[in-house]
Amino acid sequence: MPSDAILPIILCGGSGSRLWPLSRKSFPKQFLNFNFTENKSLLQRTQNRTKLIKNIKDPILICNEEHRFIVAEQMREIEIKPLSIILEPFGRNTAPAIAIAALKALEFYSDPNLLVLSSDHQINDEKKFSKAVLSGLDFSMQGKLVNFGIFPTSPETGFGYIKSQEKLNKDDLNCSKIDCFIEKPDFQTATQFLKDSRFTWNSGIFLFKASTILNELEEYLPELIKYSQKSLGEKLYDLDFQRLDENYFSKCPDISIDCAVMEKTHNAYVLPLDAGWSDVGSWDSIWNISKKDAKGNVVEGNIHIENTKNCYLNSGNRLVAAVGLENLIVVDTSDAILVMKKDQSQALKNIVANLKSREVPQVFEHKKGFRPWGDYESLAKERQWQVKLIKVKSGESLSLQKHQYRSEHWIVVSGIAKVEIDGHEKFLKENQNAYIPAGAKHRLSNPGKNDLKIIEVQSGSYLGEDDIERFEDNYGRIN
Repeated sequence: MPSDAILPIILCGGSGSRLWPLSRKSFPKQFLNFNFTENKSLLQRTQNRTKLIKNIKDPILICNEEHRFIVAEQMREIEIKPLSIILEPFGRNTAPAIAIAALKALEFYSDPNLLVLSSDHQINDEKKFSKAVLSGLDFSMQGKLVNFGIFPTSPETGFGYIKSQEKLNKDDLNCSKIDCFIEKPDFQTATQFLKDSRFTWNSGIFLFKASTILNELEEYLPELIKYSQKSLGEKLYDLDFQRLDENYFSKCPDISIDCAVMEKTHNAYVLPLDAGWSDVGSWDSIWNISKKDAKGNVVEGNIHIENTKNCYLNSGNRLVAAVGLENLIVVDTSDAILVMKKDQSQALKNIVANLKSREVPQVFEHKKGFRPWGDYESLAKERQWQVKLIKVKSGESLSLQKHQYRSEHWIVVSGIAKVEIDGHEKFLKENQNAYIPAGAKHRLSNPGKNDLKIIEVQSGSYLGEDDIERFEDNYGRIN
């Protein structure tokens, strides 16, 4: 492998609570697409923008275990076969993720340059991004830690700032040694930073040799290296994924790479990135970077507006009529509606935290759930019954399973279904149905070339997703 090869490390964690109700724990913002993303999710665009970089390699992705099939499917959709998808049993901040990715990278290549990317950012000018990365490569190959900085456009108090020792010029693409980091300054201080070209926003994008970051971590946080190695050392492979040993991973310090290394080392440099960067961290930022109509409105979905300006309006299904509105965010989903002033975008995180503390289900789960075989959507639900629309992709199968507390009735609405009930198989076409009593072993498969869609009616004393005992499964999900 050439010494200037670059290996993307894409961090896919994070819950994106400030983009609720679209972003939720079960399907956070990095897997969503917005009207500026050309029908690609933020994760897919993160990967795609690396294609312009010379000597780029297939990525290593780090994600939460519950999102593994979403990550794999989104990579498949853009025809990318990751070098590895590493599954975290729970979030542990960026330092453990980067340490583990660096160790994993050395299993494939001899000391590659690692381009560490968040999966939930937007960059408008991908050519400038590529050019900046290649400029940073010279410093990475000299054993330096490169942190990409964004010239501030407003006095943001929710961002971390980098102060460089020298003044930066967005046109020069020269690195400067980092003087210090400032985490989330007050408004007055942030206003002063705007006037000084030594200050940039911390983008969370890094470039360094695998050996460089591991040596730094060994110096400043040796226990992290120890338990990262042990987390990987068990070789817990599951299909295309590698699980981390939960016991050893839990012993990794819960710390960011900034606190673990960047704020301590004397080897950190900042390189200016002027490529239309946004952290897509709030609905206000979504409005800022989206295409607008003549009156400043961003409209997505089934929306009708009159006498409305400077609003973000999004409805996935129902008709939303907006009359006489100004500077508002309106997001309508099948089970939750958000209405707020644009300048209150940052306060949404507190609302979501409050809802989480009350265990309101709409904060955690969408009515639509994603599985490796397809997806399902809850259409109606009461305590002892539920109706779902289930979509199974061509050639895929659900697990051979049974339920203790519920029976199911399947009605085919499109496609061909192969149904197995207690060892007996039959094929169903549109408008045909099957009944599965509680306790019966059963499996649903799609032998056709098109998607299979069925209506499932569940009835019983308990309808939870954990009432599934699996006996065979194509995706390794055996109880």
